[in-house]
Amino acid sequence: MCVVMRRSRLQVYLLDELHRQLKEHGSPPRSSCSVRFVTSFTGRELEAATDAYLAELIEEVGEPSAADVEYARRFVRDLTGATDRQAG
Repeated sequence: MCVVMRRSRLQVYLLDELHRQLKEHGSPPRSSCSVRFVTSFTGRELEAATDAYLAELIEEVGEPSAADVEYARRFVRDLTGATDRQAG
């Protein structure tokens, strides 16, 4: 059996500094760009799925109270060791 897969072509221009860094680390730009594109799209899909889940959850149980939000912030801070930062 023979399986033939065809790749689409895309011309990408890299900043000189990025190209130099890729060469220094021995990373081929082609595979680096492919990985970045895939992770970017996957990240957006996960973010959209999270937003949909949260909207559904809020519709089901209502908006969180101020105490709930504070508890969640403390929980995440304790879990990650992160400082309290405002998103934005």
